[in-house]
Amino acid sequence: MFSSSEKTVDSYYAYTRNTKIDAAALHGNIQVDVLVIGGGLTGCSTALHLAEKGVDVAVVEARYFGWGASGRSGGQICNGFSAGEEALEKLVGMETAKALWMHSVRSVEYTRQLVKTHNINCDLTMGYLHCGVKPRQARALQKWVERRAKLYDYALMEYLPGTELRGYIGSDIYQGGVSDPGSGHLHPLNYCLGMARAARDAGARLLQNTVVRKVETSTGGKLVHCANGTIKCDRVVYGCNAYIDHLAPEINAKIMPVGTYIVATEPLKEEVARQLISNRAAVSDTNFVLDYYRLSADNRLLFGGRVSYSTLEPFKLTRSLQRRMLRVFPQLAGVKIDFSWGGYVAITRNRAPHIGQLPDGSWFAQGYSGQGMALTGYMGKLLARALLGDRDGIACFEQIPHKTFPGGKALRMPVLVAAMGYYKLKDCL
Repeated sequence: MFSSSEKTVDSYYAYTRNTKIDAAALHGNIQVDVLVIGGGLTGCSTALHLAEKGVDVAVVEARYFGWGASGRSGGQICNGFSAGEEALEKLVGMETAKALWMHSVRSVEYTRQLVKTHNINCDLTMGYLHCGVKPRQARALQKWVERRAKLYDYALMEYLPGTELRGYIGSDIYQGGVSDPGSGHLHPLNYCLGMARAARDAGARLLQNTVVRKVETSTGGKLVHCANGTIKCDRVVYGCNAYIDHLAPEINAKIMPVGTYIVATEPLKEEVARQLISNRAAVSDTNFVLDYYRLSADNRLLFGGRVSYSTLEPFKLTRSLQRRMLRVFPQLAGVKIDFSWGGYVAITRNRAPHIGQLPDGSWFAQGYSGQGMALTGYMGKLLARALLGDRDGIACFEQIPHKTFPGGKALRMPVLVAAMGYYKLKDCL
C-alpha cells in the first residue's frame, strides 16, 4: 500500500533528533501480558502507563520508533477535533460532545505535563493562530470564538481582525484570525522518542524492525506471529493508525491513509523569523485543504500543505509547497529549502477519532484525522486505564459512530479522490 521511499524519512526532524532508542528486533519467542503493535505516540504512551502499573508489556514497531506520523507531522498540539464541535454534537449529542471536548483540552495539558515529568527536550512552545483567507472564513472564526466561550466555557481564544493579525504574522493574505494560547507545537519525533524512552525506563520492552504478520486468538490468549519469532500475550493493542493494513480488516475499513507534506527552509536570521511569526505560534488557515506552518527552534520555517488521497506523492512536491509558502510570505523568495518530506495520517469519514475494542478483546485507537499530536499520547493513557478495568475515559469516544469508506478496499481511494475535488473547489470560492 505504501511506497518504498518511506523506508527512510529524510526529514528535518530526523536530522535534529536528540534521542536514540536502542531496541533490538525480535528473534525467537517471548511472552508478555500485553503486546502493543505500533511504535508511535499511542503505542509508546500505552506501554508507558501500563508499565508504570507493573504490567509486563512490550511494544513492537515494524521499522523504528517514531517512524510514522508521530515522528513526521506538523507538530501542532491542539484542543478540539478535526470534525469540529457542531459535527460531534450531531453525532453524539451535546453532553457527550462536551465530554469529548474536555478530553481534548486535557490532552494538551497531558502533553505539557509529560514533557515536564520525563524531561523530554522537544521544543514545546505554546500559542496557535487560526487564520481565515477569505472574509467569510474570518466571520466564521469570530462566531467560533463566541460559540466555544458560550457552550464549552473556553474563553482563552481571542478574535483578531486582519489589521491586528498582521501584528503577529508578516503576511497580507489573511482577513482575520483567532489566537489560542491553549494550543501550541513541538518537535514531534523528539517527543515520540522521549515517550519511548520513558516507557523503556518504566519497564516496557521495546522491539523495532519487527514486522507483525498475523495475530491469532485462542482460549489461552493470543499468539502474534512476527517475521522472526512469536509473542504470546493475553491482550493486544493496535496503535498502527494508517499502517494497520491487513492486521485488523474490520477497523482498517474505517480509515483512509492520506498523505501530507512539509518543507523546511534553511535557518533564517532572527529578525527575519520574528517578522514572519512574532510570537512563534503555530499557524494554520481554515481551508479544507489547509496550509500550516511554524518556526523551528533554529529559526527555520516549517511549512506544510498539499495532501494526497491516492497514496501517490504530488507532482514536483517541493516546488509546489515552496510556491504555496511564497504566496503567504513573498519576502522569502530566494530562501533555500533544505528538507522536504511527507507521510500518512489516517482519516475517518466523519473526521472524529476511532477508538474502541474488538470482539476478540483487542483494543485500538486510530483515525485522528490530522489533529492527533496531543490526543495520541493522551489516548495511550486512556487505553492503559481501560485495559486495567477503568473504561470511563474511553466511554465517550466509543459512542462516536463510524462508517466504512464506500467502495471496499479496491475502490475507496478513487471514491475519496473524487469527493475531495468538491472540497478543494469550495476552498476557492
